[in-house]
Parts: sequence; C-alpha cells; structure tokens
Amino acid sequence: MDIFLPDRYYKSIYDIDYRKLKNDGIKCLLFDLDNTIVPPNIKKPDKKVRDLFDNLKELDFKIIIISNSNKKRLTPFKEELVVDCSASSLKPSKTKFLKILKEYKYDLSETAIIGDQLLTDVFGGNRIGITTVLVNPISKNDITVTKVNRKLEKIVEKKLHKRGLFERGKYYD
Repeated sequence: MDIFLPDRYYKSIYDIDYRKLKNDGIKCLLFDLDNTIVPPNIKKPDKKVRDLFDNLKELDFKIIIISNSNKKRLTPFKEELVVDCSASSLKPSKTKFLKILKEYKYDLSETAIIGDQLLTDVFGGNRIGITTVLVNPISKNDITVTKVNRKLEKIVEKKLHKRGLFERGKYYD
C-alpha cells in the first residue's frame, strides 16, 4: 500500500512550497494536466496558471507536463506556457517517466511528479523513486477512465487511512 502514499500532499498547485522542493534538490517538475493544472474541459491555461509557471521558471525549475491525454490536448498548454510535454504517457507505466529523466538528464532525486491521482501520478512516481506530490482534483468532472480510477482510489485511501498514513484534507510536506 505504501506505493500509493504521496511524499507530500497539498490542497492545490498554488499551495505547494516550491522553495522547499528546490531546497530539497528538486530541479524538474513533472505536472499532470487534467484536474491538476486545469479541469478536463478547459482548453488552455488562464493567467493564474501562466503566472505560476513563470514564477517556477524564475526559480530555475524545468517544467514538463506529463499526461495520459493526447498531443492535441497538450499543444495549447505547451505553446502558451512555453514548457515541454509528454503526451499519451500511459501513467503509471514507468516508460515515459524514465524516458524524460534520460532525455533531460535528471536524476531521480532531482525530479518530482505533481498530480491529482494516487493510481496514476503517485503510483507512477513512486514506482521509479521520484518525489511524489498529490494535490486535490480541481473539479469533479472526470473522463470515464478516471471515474473508474477514482473508485479504486477510494479503496486505497481507506486502507491508507486505517493504517494512519493518509487522510484527505490533512495536508503535509
């Protein structure tokens, strides 16, 4: 069950202590897109997202959006946020995570995944040993596959809660 436990848990991407991540040696931030950065029905980033990403770049973070969504979905975010993207990533598969680390020459200890799902983002990141940061989903709207994942996620959350390891709404870093 520990494989589903995030290293850090925040309310949203706007509440994350990025300076602490930086001080802990993180140089590369892998962001999930849907329900992490924007709701699934939003087609491009708003000013608040653009400002956050600009600030993160000023802190010298490399930002890559890693998503199970296709390239067409990610393109407006890539262009407007001026970041790299990994589409159709098949998270929690290790393949794209490891490909990104190799391509951009980052060590496991220098990389963090930020996402809203235990079963894709956290599990995928924990499988390869990078820092995992869970945030609450932005909206209740999910695509069909994610709806199934959310049901399974509830089961995992209950088991983690019984062991005193995780509880929704109790944030930590």
